[in-house]
Amino acid sequence: MNYKNIEKGIIQLIKKAETELPTDVIKALEQAYKVEEGVAKTQIDAILKNIDLAKKTHRPMCQDTGIQTFFVDVGVDFSQINKLKDIITNAVKTATKEVPLRPNTVDPFSGENHKDNTGEYIPYITWDFVEGDDVLITAFPKGGGSENMSKLGMLKPGVGLEGVKDFVVEEMIKAGGQPCPPTVVGVGIGGGADLALKLGKKALLRPVGVRHKDKSSAAMEKELIERINMSGIGPMGLGGKTTVLDVHIEVAHRHPASLPVGIAVQCWADRRASMVVHADGSWEVK
Repeated sequence: MNYKNIEKGIIQLIKKAETELPTDVIKALEQAYKVEEGVAKTQIDAILKNIDLAKKTHRPMCQDTGIQTFFVDVGVDFSQINKLKDIITNAVKTATKEVPLRPNTVDPFSGENHKDNTGEYIPYITWDFVEGDDVLITAFPKGGGSENMSKLGMLKPGVGLEGVKDFVVEEMIKAGGQPCPPTVVGVGIGGGADLALKLGKKALLRPVGVRHKDKSSAAMEKELIERINMSGIGPMGLGGKTTVLDVHIEVAHRHPASLPVGIAVQCWADRRASMVVHADGSWEVK
């Protein structure tokens, strides 16, 4: 198997994620443009022009190209599972120079920047295993401004789902314009502290406008969208009707004594792209 060829595919994947916003996000922003007025409309217009320029020039749409984050679904019959981590890491190093990406990995103790977007536990990869011999890789560059608005609430079970909704709405109002709205908000409910936050981030992979298949979760998503948008925070925090483009929820069973709620926030640049690697090493970026 040609590992260098797969590496080239991942470099292309990273470049697409950084320079081309998914169509579902663009459509949501275009809809926001139609309903907004004044400064809010001007902000959305600037965002849409930036998106178009990034795609035409093949340059990142934001100066913060993020921490390189990946979700990888590995077919259990894929023969080169043990090589994937190194292939992804090498691709990140090369993409840093070729795309180019801003070097964003800093040692917490020394302050040293590795200058290639790698380091301890970075790139950050979430692994899952599925049937078959294909590998699905999703690139999910995560910017610092929106990541700083992540929240974990270890709520008392007695507050119930109403307490969960209140927590999410209150935290997003506190965030204001800091995460560069209009945002997409991922909410993980249940599990433990770490799982709730991971589910919140995983929820962000769902396309904008796609509701949870569970009716109760879908109804909560709709309510949260309405309540957060009623805040009037608006695009870039300057006021308006569109503070969030969407809210997505993922749920895990929890301990009877715990009600964890993890909030993950993505700015208007809801960057993500996927590729499939086949058993023979061939690939295609979606």
